[in-house]
Amino acid sequence: MEIPESFIAEHPSANRDESKLMVLHRDTGKIEHKMFKDIIDYFDDGDLMVLNNTKVFPARMYGNKEKTGARIEVFLLRELNKESRLWDVLVDPARKIRIGNKLYFGEDDELVAEVIDNTTSRGRTLRFLFDGEYDEFKAALTKLGDTPLPKYINRPTEPEDEERYQTIYAKNTGAVAAPTAGLHFSRELMKRLEIKGIGFAEVTLHTGLGTFRPVEVEDLTKHKMDSEEIEITESAAKSINLAKSEKRRVCAVGTTVMRTVESSVSTIGEVKPFKGWTNKFIFPPYEFNIANCMITNFHMPQSTLLMMIAAYAGYDFAMKAYKEAQANGYKFYSYGDAMLIL
Repeated sequence: MEIPESFIAEHPSANRDESKLMVLHRDTGKIEHKMFKDIIDYFDDGDLMVLNNTKVFPARMYGNKEKTGARIEVFLLRELNKESRLWDVLVDPARKIRIGNKLYFGEDDELVAEVIDNTTSRGRTLRFLFDGEYDEFKAALTKLGDTPLPKYINRPTEPEDEERYQTIYAKNTGAVAAPTAGLHFSRELMKRLEIKGIGFAEVTLHTGLGTFRPVEVEDLTKHKMDSEEIEITESAAKSINLAKSEKRRVCAVGTTVMRTVESSVSTIGEVKPFKGWTNKFIFPPYEFNIANCMITNFHMPQSTLLMMIAAYAGYDFAMKAYKEAQANGYKFYSYGDAMLIL
């Protein structure tokens, strides 16, 4: 399957809840075309939506190399040590960076970092040389960083991206990519869902760059997922298990939520509270334990995300939906349109 570039959404829809919504009925094979705000019609009092409350931080920074002044892009992946200001990063162009090099960020060289390790061909460990308090350091990172739009969005970051590449319920900072199914929820829609009696439970998965990494092996069991940090609180687990026991709709809002809840399942098929890491890779055939419906965007070919959708909707039905999406002018990827799989 190929997705022509013209189908990639370069900008979000004018209003969050007015993107297109494709509804897939797994029991009948029926496909409907709606607007996202119509999602309320498919849920009733007592149903539960499970949200990923991760918050994207401004992970893309531009600096200059000492002596040569070469422009270097640094993508912050993960904080390794708070006290030592150590970060796991990607650098581009990688070939220009060596251990011991210093990088300067900001017009007045507000931040300086030293390369202390080469972990992979593109990856590096940086130590930021910053004497102030931790809060001041984080404020400087936030000020100098850009919203980390995926590379396939072929334009510079714009002011609206800071707000729109973030869900309205984001609160736990740590992601370098947005949980995009949640981008369609507006405050008005959430209020309407609440008034109708639909509940919300929040879990956390801090999305890493591995989410965009294509699968390049024939044998899917040999694909190695990047580990991502997750948390399921006791209250979230309780809400999910109660809705499930009452045979309500339990809707995973996004592939990140689906991976989170499937990463911590008891022998009796309930969600267990958990705080730690997951590298779970879901692909066909897979027996899902928790969510009986899900909301998702349209994903890249060869991606682990699309493989999960194929496992959930059924491979043939998912491929039919993607063909129909192209025929009906749906937009794809992070800022694109949505799908509800019932």
